[in-house]
Amino acid sequence: MKKILTTPIKDEDLLALKPGEVVYLTGTLVTCRDVAHRRLIELGRELPVDLRGLAIFHAGPIVVEQGDNQFQMISIGPTTSMRMEKFEKEFIERTGVKLIVGKGGMGPNTEEGCRQHKAVHAIFPGGCAVLAATCVEEIEDAQWRDLGMPETLWVCRVKEFGPLIISIDTEGNNLIEGNKQVYNQRKLPVIEEINQQVKFIK
Repeated sequence: MKKILTTPIKDEDLLALKPGEVVYLTGTLVTCRDVAHRRLIELGRELPVDLRGLAIFHAGPIVVEQGDNQFQMISIGPTTSMRMEKFEKEFIERTGVKLIVGKGGMGPNTEEGCRQHKAVHAIFPGGCAVLAATCVEEIEDAQWRDLGMPETLWVCRVKEFGPLIISIDTEGNNLIEGNKQVYNQRKLPVIEEINQQVKFIK
């Protein structure tokens, strides 16, 4: 059975989620990446979209304008979340965003933000940008269009958007960092075995 988060997302909706769990999103998803983070955190400009209880997507979509402020989402693939790492704790604190979606994991700054403000980060699988676009029912608004298509804040109404793999939970537990530790431990005896077999090489 699918676990579906619906905006506005409340703290209690997230508390039971654990790293590795798969969820889907229904409601409002706003694309928000590098420059929007910089404008808020470094330049002190307020976002033109209220993100309290909502979700953001580190993404660079392809959008077709259909006239009369109407848009069609063609492709919406994730971009690397780690680029937003230095901003994310303060971004969570300032905006009240509850779900952050992107590609790959994030680090200790985001862990702390998720822990303090009861938010989560989730990974959307790379290579599925066209599939993701089929989950966008409508683009309801577009803000900061001066930034160009990839950086515009596209306010999307989505239905069962996913799969989203929880990578950082509300306790700051980090799936990617945890897996690194496990895999590093597993590889040590393998490296030792290989070294024994090739130690004749100078």
